[in-house]
Amino acid sequence: MNDTKFWDKLRGKIYAGKGGWVPGEAVYSHGYSVMDDFIGRKSFFQVLILNVTGKMVEQRLADWIENTFIGVSWPDSRIWCNQIGSLGGALQASPVASVCAGVLATDSHAYGSAPFLAAVPSIVEALSKKKNGILPEEIVKAYSSSPGSPPVIVGYARPVARGDERIPAMERVTKQLGFEIGEHLALAYEISEVLLNKYNESMNIVGYIAAFLSDRGFSDKEIYRIYSMCVNSGVHGCYVESYEQVPESFFPLHCEDIDYQGKSSRPVPKVG
Repeated sequence: MNDTKFWDKLRGKIYAGKGGWVPGEAVYSHGYSVMDDFIGRKSFFQVLILNVTGKMVEQRLADWIENTFIGVSWPDSRIWCNQIGSLGGALQASPVASVCAGVLATDSHAYGSAPFLAAVPSIVEALSKKKNGILPEEIVKAYSSSPGSPPVIVGYARPVARGDERIPAMERVTKQLGFEIGEHLALAYEISEVLLNKYNESMNIVGYIAAFLSDRGFSDKEIYRIYSMCVNSGVHGCYVESYEQVPESFFPLHCEDIDYQGKSSRPVPKVG
């Protein structure tokens, strides 16, 4: 017979350490009173980061992260996740269904928040190598699959453009908020310079955020979780725009517009 003692202790009960609501008393989160300590005293992003990481960060760091959210999500319906929001609007679906579907599409190794799971360990490992005397040129070379081939480093280069206009904008915010460049970000700039000189590629916003927040003690999973909903603003904007148009009018196609490369037409066998 299987031993179910562990599950029996949990049966019919929910154990929670993050917080909860005590009716008639208060709502708690990580030892704070939501109504007394948060509302009117802390920002939404401070509370979000607390709920994700257990850390109550200073206001200026919460402001920095909020500005990155603004920079990574805008209402351009050509962007993959935003297209899904637009399609939801065209079908008159609910904003919750449409925006959640768009956000779900960003849980990808190519874009969205999941690349932080690779970008953060990459810059942390690179810094360790640098401290052991390995030059940035050698660090970059290690990411090439074969001699002479361009290196593939998460946090650098972009699929449809060169450079990243969001980095100068965030550099301005970083300076305005009084943040210093830490050792991870300093190395990220060095790696970017090597890539720019040799391959005409440079750091992208994922690399910038990963290095900046690594300097402030955040792990890859914490950053991934903080940014898991970072595209919702742009998706929502595209959803609303499409919802307010004629239903089913977003990006219509004829069959001949599709470049089908599968098997050619064939007769359906008769039954019986």
